[in-house]
Amino acid sequence: MKVRIKRFDKSLPLPEYKTGGAACFDFTARVAAQILPKEIKYIPLNVAIEHPESHMLIMAARSSLHKKGLMLANNVAIGDTDFSGNADEYHAAVYNFSDKPVSIEKGERITQGFFRKYEKAEWEEVEDLSNASRGGFGSTGLV
Repeated sequence: MKVRIKRFDKSLPLPEYKTGGAACFDFTARVAAQILPKEIKYIPLNVAIEHPESHMLIMAARSSLHKKGLMLANNVAIGDTDFSGNADEYHAAVYNFSDKPVSIEKGERITQGFFRKYEKAEWEEVEDLSNASRGGFGSTGLV
């Protein structure tokens, strides 16, 4: 699939798959940053992306991010198709859960992403779903 992308700092690489079997491409930090304990900071990821039609971008933390004491504040980010203008740079909202400042270096890989095709729902409101109720939220663990 061809995807149109704009880089803000051309000295940094485009998002890339680091191995032949990688399901996701990595995003890098455009700037160096320090995240204080219990702080959320928005790290620019150096790209604006024009999504393929009917595709969303799903972004998650790289598996090593927690080793630095960081996690994504929103856990998983969804990029909508209409977030695709020249100034619509992707950012990672990182949360420092540790008790010491954490540094991110310019060019450091911090998130990973992939595209997923989606369909929009058209709601049909009914009074009866004609299915048996399962027992409520969290009910599958009951014997």
